[in-house]
Amino acid sequence: MKDFSYGNESRLIFRFAIPILLGNVFQQFYNLVDSVIVGKFIGKEALAAVGTSGPIIFLLVSFIIGITMGFTVVVSQFFGAKQIENVKKTINTLYISMFFTSIFVGVGGVLLSDWIFRIIDLPPQVVPNAKIFLNIFLAGLIFLFGYNSTSAILRGLGDSKTPLYFLIGSVSLNIILDLVFVPLLHWGVWSVALATIISEAVAFIAQILYLNKYHKVIKFSLRDLTFDKDIFYKSMKIGIPTGLQQTFVAAGMVALYWVVNQFGINANAAYSAAGRVDSFLAIPAMSFSIALSAFVGQNLGANRPDRVKKGFHATLLIVSVITVGISIIAVTFSGLLMRMFTNDPVVIAIGREYLVIVGAFYLLFALMFVIVGVLRGAGDTLIPMFISLISLWLIRIPVAYVLSMNTSLGIQGIWWAVPIGWSSGLILYYLYYRKGRWKSKVVVNYPRGTVPVTERSTE
Repeated sequence: MKDFSYGNESRLIFRFAIPILLGNVFQQFYNLVDSVIVGKFIGKEALAAVGTSGPIIFLLVSFIIGITMGFTVVVSQFFGAKQIENVKKTINTLYISMFFTSIFVGVGGVLLSDWIFRIIDLPPQVVPNAKIFLNIFLAGLIFLFGYNSTSAILRGLGDSKTPLYFLIGSVSLNIILDLVFVPLLHWGVWSVALATIISEAVAFIAQILYLNKYHKVIKFSLRDLTFDKDIFYKSMKIGIPTGLQQTFVAAGMVALYWVVNQFGINANAAYSAAGRVDSFLAIPAMSFSIALSAFVGQNLGANRPDRVKKGFHATLLIVSVITVGISIIAVTFSGLLMRMFTNDPVVIAIGREYLVIVGAFYLLFALMFVIVGVLRGAGDTLIPMFISLISLWLIRIPVAYVLSMNTSLGIQGIWWAVPIGWSSGLILYYLYYRKGRWKSKVVVNYPRGTVPVTERSTE
């Protein structure tokens, strides 16, 4: 566990973000390998099925991911205030909540899968593989939620290394199982989902066994689990807007697939493969945003608002430098990156156009995510939810449809809509950040007249 309420801001955030970044690299590396194995050994229809299932899975679990973020913010603020009993109560309440929601979402996803595929106009030849992949994945949601919730709690406590170690083990097992199930045993797309469930179950169980033996705060015991209504309410107040925001984003990804599907299976396969690369290259911005959220949460919980601004500026600088380099890689090596997934020249050409256009504007996405990290760490999630709704549903998706269907740009119009949506989001988030309302959203109560702690008083 790491206390962020004292010490050099840049160094603390950088060191905390690196394990998160490495963890995300391993996770996305698995996603890349997953797509490469499916695309090379099964075919582009299977690649399209897995790629399409990704946003749908995200749509079904995104709300719960947001709720988990709400609990994580509460954990980090209570930990910053040194209220360890409240930290334990928050963790127990999260586990109970995740158990019931995983069952609800899993069953609901299976029942809604056919309807979702019809809504996005998925090509008929892709539907059977997509459906079986999705249904098998949903059967293991309880392990996904349990594993990710525990990792999120650890990050809220300032520990980003332990989640990394378990993630490396999980990803390694997943890749091994993929290689055994598909190239060796010649099983279908369903085996890829099965490999994911097995690896997440093993990781979650190993995580719990390890933490019960070695961790000072997190002790998982069914007998001692308690539900705290007040903490649940505080977490929901933060988590529900975040969950809705995540849902809007996920639904937007599915809606974009509907627009892409109007251009046929080659466009779908290209978008699926380029999206994998896109997710990989977005890792630094997302990782530093997560790190900044934990930093902000602990410092506001410790009554140290003076450190938040310094941490924000330090993160902006670090992320900007990294993202410029990433954009150069995306644009320069776009063709090579696409050839990792397929040998189909049409699919490669379409995906290359996506990476060149979108990759040139990654800095907009990165700056936007840094600002979101501050707001989320403070527990201010309602207005950001509306900003996400505006930039995605009122700008990005309509622009994608209009430019692709009514101009000579064709499918490139969908790609250009991505940076246009990022631009609008960045402007709106920055204007709201400048208002400073997020500073008053902390869940920890201090006596009236309390003076913010200074660096001198903590030493």
